[in-house]
This record gives sequence, structure tokens and C-alpha cells, in this order.
Amino acid sequence: MDISVQSEPTAYKLEFTESEMILFLKDGRILHVPLVWFPKLENAEKESLKNFQWLGDGEGIHWPELDEDISVKGLLMGCENVA
Repeated sequence: MDISVQSEPTAYKLEFTESEMILFLKDGRILHVPLVWFPKLENAEKESLKNFQWLGDGEGIHWPELDEDISVKGLLMGCENVA
């Protein structure tokens, strides 16, 4: 059996509810992250939340209008505001 191990967790899809950011990881995990952890995101307009860019191959997320960067690894470690 061949098992592939990724060195960095990566995401491929991002959604928002009124209170959460939902991140879909390529390894099948789904993260629900409270927006209260990220005041810039929590206070942003819905259109601004949709205007993001993936960093690398999905290792992070960047919102140019909001000047916010978040790493997937930091979210998995439970760290707030980790870029």
C-alpha cells in the first residue's frame, strides 16, 4: 500500500456563513473556524470575503482588500492570525 504524506496541509475550497469560515482541505478534512478569531473578516462585507487568493497550492489565503493572510497550518494548530 502506497501512502502519500503531504508536508503542508492545503485547502481547495472556502465558504462562509454568518459566523464561520469553512475550509475544505485536500485530504478530506473540513475546518469550521469562528470569524470572531479574525476581526477583519468578521467585519467585512460579503463581497470582500469572496475576493481572496490562494497562497501557494492552498497553504494559505490572502484577502488583498482586507490586508489579511491566514495559513491553513496555523488554523489546524488552533493559532489565531497565523500567516
